[in-house]
Amino acid sequence: MDLKGKHIILGVCGGIAAYKSIELLRLLTAKGAEVRVIMTGAAENFIGPLSFEVLSHHPVYRHLFEKGSCLRHIEWAQWAHGVIIAPATANLLAKYAHGLADDALSTFLLAVTCPVLVCPAMNSQMYANQALQTNLDILAERGICVPEPEPGALACGDIGPGRLLPPAVIMGHLEDIMSPKDFKNKKFLVTAGPTREALDPVRYISNPSSGKMGFAIATAAAQRGADVTLVSGPTVLTDPLNMEVIRIESASEMATVVFEHFEKTDVVVKAAAVSDYYYKKPASQKMKKTKDRLLLELEKTTDILKALGERKCGQILVGFAAETQDLEKYAQNKLMAKNLDLIVANLINTPASGFGVDTNKVILFYQDGRHEKLAVMDKNALAHLLLDRIRTVL
Repeated sequence: MDLKGKHIILGVCGGIAAYKSIELLRLLTAKGAEVRVIMTGAAENFIGPLSFEVLSHHPVYRHLFEKGSCLRHIEWAQWAHGVIIAPATANLLAKYAHGLADDALSTFLLAVTCPVLVCPAMNSQMYANQALQTNLDILAERGICVPEPEPGALACGDIGPGRLLPPAVIMGHLEDIMSPKDFKNKKFLVTAGPTREALDPVRYISNPSSGKMGFAIATAAAQRGADVTLVSGPTVLTDPLNMEVIRIESASEMATVVFEHFEKTDVVVKAAAVSDYYYKKPASQKMKKTKDRLLLELEKTTDILKALGERKCGQILVGFAAETQDLEKYAQNKLMAKNLDLIVANLINTPASGFGVDTNKVILFYQDGRHEKLAVMDKNALAHLLLDRIRTVL
């Protein structure tokens, strides 16, 4: 979800986690969103409005009847494309669930029609209280996004659920609720990351794929309503929200999982960098350096993408081609040889589109002979653009 130019209202309630809202505001503005902040009176006991005003470049809405604010709750509700309440206290949740409006934030919420994300933060016993849980259920039934808080050590000394979600996770939930749901009821299978082919218990053959492109595609598809299964090789990336994530090591493990899921899938995006060869007889113990030369006999791994192209029956099949030379030639040959609908091709020996970076520069090749050269862009933005192209194929 591109937040550039989007209007976001950030509501801040009175809790010890209110300081984290500063970081959330910073992330929102870094994404290009225009943010306005509403604070409850209790929030001002934990953090002052000046920090929010400096970072948002807007005055903070604090009091319902302050000078010139008699219709501000209506004006801001009409202006907003999305709303985040973080932290959301038990008091605010009760008022929102039951339609009470006795301050600027609760009155504003009654006028809102755009997507709303409410992030609870409180003591774990308060969070477990049946009245609080009932209020959360009421909000969820009305279409309000209410993710569970994190478990962990709380400010009061207790340990349990109640910590405000990290700002980066809150951003993920916001992007999710604000994204168009144009892939609802579609099943996506996405592969990502490298595979590892063992030589012995401590060594393996692999490649430097980070998995960032595949994770971005899986995240974008889930945000847009798809039922996503992500099959990932070893990466340091955190599992994305709202999808099934299956972690594998080797090419054979990936093949097994992909083939199991393929028949019930509408769209397959094979973004993983799968090893082409594996060591047939890995040592059971660590190989010692006793020889000046070591010869390894390698065998081809299963060509997962080619097998899918042979088996497909109505599915959209998207592949990737990472090359160091003759990009168009190799990509077009791969497109035809493996019966793909679309292939995403890039040169990996350039700083903007190599392994591990956050950007990519690709050429899209289609089965009908068309191709589309794209400028360098963030991998998250490229993921959504690729989904736009897949939608036209569908």
